[in-house]
Amino acid sequence: MIRILLAEDVELLRSALVGLLSLEDDLQVVAELASGALIVPTALEVQPDVAVLDIDLPEVDGLTAAERLRERLPGCRVLILTGLNRPGQLRRALAAQVAGFLPKDVRHAELTGAIRTVASGGRVLDPALTAAALEASASPMSQRETMVLRLSATGASPGEIAEQLFLTPGTVRNYLTSAAAKLDARNRVDAIRIATEAGWI
Repeated sequence: MIRILLAEDVELLRSALVGLLSLEDDLQVVAELASGALIVPTALEVQPDVAVLDIDLPEVDGLTAAERLRERLPGCRVLILTGLNRPGQLRRALAAQVAGFLPKDVRHAELTGAIRTVASGGRVLDPALTAAALEASASPMSQRETMVLRLSATGASPGEIAEQLFLTPGTVRNYLTSAAAKLDARNRVDAIRIATEAGWI
């Protein structure tokens, strides 16, 4: 039996996915969540084999949750579902070592097959998203600039970001300024928009 943790904030879609997965003899949904912040603590409690995560979740996005799961529960394989075709997101997913990355409009048989493949140690990547990611340009930002801009996008202040990353507020502001310059953005808000649309944060 493959134990699944499912995180999807749209209730109708989450209920539909739980219903479809429950029809399979070898699949069992052991947790269903609407918030990304609950993924790691719930996974540590229920010990799923596979976490099926929406990429765009409230509080903590699916990719950030995947990164944290890899650190806290490396035996849990992650399959990301996305409703957006942003090549940068696939790059982030690969960096987070997710086992699967599929669009939300995938057919039922493809999803269940992907879950089984991921659970057995394989990897499943949507061909169209993979091709787009290979053709897209990489982020011009450094890893630290990306992290600072990602935290800023959540509404965190430079002081809060500094505390979380063990930096000074001045250093955080410098990273935000350099990120905006590299993205040719007018300001921090514009930098967040550009990086989000490209899938870099």
